[in-house]
Amino acid sequence: MHLPLPSVRRFCGALLLGLSITMGVEGSVRPAQAQAVSEAGFQRFVQGLWPAAQARGVSRATFDEAFRGVSPDPKIVALTRKQSEFVRPIWDYVNGAVSAQRLQRGRDMAAEWPKTLAAVEKTYGVPRSVVLGVWGMETNFGSFTGSIYVVRALATLAYTGYRADFFREELLIALQILEEEHISRDKMLGSWAGAMGQTQFMPSSFMKYAVDGNRDGVRDIWSSVPDAMASTANYLRQQGWEPGLPWGFEVKLPPRFDFRYLTLTFSQWQTLGLNRSDGKAMPRSGEATLFLPGGAGGPAFLVTKNYDVIKNYNSSDAYAMGVAHLGDRIMGGLPIQGAWPKDQPMLDKDERHELQQRLARLGFYEGEADGKFGSKTREAVRNFQLRRGLIPDGYADSVVLRELRAAR
Repeated sequence: MHLPLPSVRRFCGALLLGLSITMGVEGSVRPAQAQAVSEAGFQRFVQGLWPAAQARGVSRATFDEAFRGVSPDPKIVALTRKQSEFVRPIWDYVNGAVSAQRLQRGRDMAAEWPKTLAAVEKTYGVPRSVVLGVWGMETNFGSFTGSIYVVRALATLAYTGYRADFFREELLIALQILEEEHISRDKMLGSWAGAMGQTQFMPSSFMKYAVDGNRDGVRDIWSSVPDAMASTANYLRQQGWEPGLPWGFEVKLPPRFDFRYLTLTFSQWQTLGLNRSDGKAMPRSGEATLFLPGGAGGPAFLVTKNYDVIKNYNSSDAYAMGVAHLGDRIMGGLPIQGAWPKDQPMLDKDERHELQQRLARLGFYEGEADGKFGSKTREAVRNFQLRRGLIPDGYADSVVLRELRAAR
């Protein structure tokens, strides 16, 4: 799902909330009672939105129609707890991203829309592979764009209190979209987090980045493939995509490689003995960071700042790798050549929390100890490994946890 910076870049990895403050953290209020209280409070919350909506030019008729029959959605609570891109092994996530069915559908879409993809690539400088990767990861190339009424989803999230200001703002923008008749209420469907369209834009991103790709006078990210593709490329370009620079690629490391190196120019990496796994030449300019998502013994990648741009869509490395690898495979690229460490035991939920807590106590980690491993955890692990004389691959496993337990 697409959740824009800076407000919720890490939303997918951090969102944990209850249906209502009135229910309590442990759910001590009986469900029927909590539902009644929740719905009453929800209606007060909705009515309290009217002055802000009116100030943005939303008519009373649009406001009332938008909220007609709307109540909190209890399904959203369960969905917020499913953040597979942060808790599943990255190889499971990436392998799932390039299923045979998805690859075939992606190749069919590439063959069906070659002129559109070529025009988007030329206009925005974003490769069609990346646009296809986002499209495939977000909605399986438009086959499922979400079935939840966006206003209900956003109102539920805003009312429950987690990042209330952000979701309240998105809700107000959604009302503006309805007021301006970009989409009708019955077609304003999306994900549980309010993301909508073929490539899952939040309302604010629609207003900022959606473009009219087929030049029919309408920005229709819901049913127009050209609009959705152009809007996605425009978003990525506006987030800093550098034309001509790859997102990255898999590399082969030389024997006895010094893992203390992290970010160098491509020519410097080549001097150190790194070669692309696909046999192609290294880029002549630019720099890249060594990324070892499965540790020093797993596949190795050089990733550029364009890889970080993909993460603006979703801050998970698993998601970004899924987008990038899916796009490459659609365009004929090789499967990942390195072997994932599938035979090594993974840290369980309690161990993941403990690892982050111990890193924090030692001053390496400043994020929330939520058990979800992202770039902050990886950086903290790498710095700890450097301190302890371990291979600094940034990979959090049982060896790192054992060293953390021994550290003082």
